[in-house]
Amino acid sequence: MVSPATVESPRETSALSPRQAVDRFVLYLRTERRSSANTVVAYRSDLDDLVRFLAAREIEADVREVDIHVLRAWLGGLSRTHAPSSIARKVASVRALMRWLRRRRLLAASPADDLMTPKIRRPLPTFLSVDAAAELMHTPDDSPTGIRDRAVLELLYGSGLRVSELVGLSLLDVDLAARTVRVVGKGNKERMAPLGTKCIAALEAYFVTRAALVASGRAPDDGRALFLSLRGRRLTRRQVHRLVRRAGALGAGRADLHPHALRHTCATHMLDGGADLRAIQELLGHATLSTTQKYTHVSVEQLLRVYDKAHPLARARERR
Repeated sequence: MVSPATVESPRETSALSPRQAVDRFVLYLRTERRSSANTVVAYRSDLDDLVRFLAAREIEADVREVDIHVLRAWLGGLSRTHAPSSIARKVASVRALMRWLRRRRLLAASPADDLMTPKIRRPLPTFLSVDAAAELMHTPDDSPTGIRDRAVLELLYGSGLRVSELVGLSLLDVDLAARTVRVVGKGNKERMAPLGTKCIAALEAYFVTRAALVASGRAPDDGRALFLSLRGRRLTRRQVHRLVRRAGALGAGRADLHPHALRHTCATHMLDGGADLRAIQELLGHATLSTTQKYTHVSVEQLLRVYDKAHPLARARERR
């Protein structure tokens, strides 16, 4: 008996245009793979750019006309105006498309497999010191929006949430008694994130004032959304970015601060405090440990403390 895993998709005999191929692939990402909305938008943007390039070269009837030379010409033109990180993402997007077409037996082989990925110098994650993070939490005032902003900052820093995860939270996701929040991360994967004591206090204060924001305006999400705007609508990612920049400028002297920096700060401070990488991976919802390991490069203070405490040459210096 043949295992279901070894059964290939039936070969589709009719040719697909590049536009049709991209549309079907994006539908696959959205429905079968259940990729996040941001991931789908990124793939769509990259592949739409390829479709436009192919149309300019009159390759519009059959995706099988796309070969390695056409792809290299596309990327070569982009390299004059795009950063290596952008080119690398486009390479990944077209590889994913071509491999999907191969699995669907629409292509005998993927021409994108021979594409070279540009080398990228990855900057170290941005993070705040412990003192700067503490100052940041005290930046909001005691107005209804200030109390809301403090709860937002505490969740981003205390629980390491992504901004998309934070704005998607509903009231029922928060369990103050259990000290947890249910988070829907990338790929619609759920996880339970812990709530710290200060975060719980900030949320309790926010729940008292949230009614004032609800009363200021009505929207379909009023009864469910955790964080609301002054109009009573679900807080957006852009609004969260603005409030983090404002708090960063006032509390940490960092007008360029962004929500993801607070997630990085959470992971770095946990690592400095002795947390296991696996625990941090679980907290942040990383699919692989290699993603979490980037925080080992920024936690130099912890390394120096361990070195000074354990290395015999360090102790010898102290005795002199």
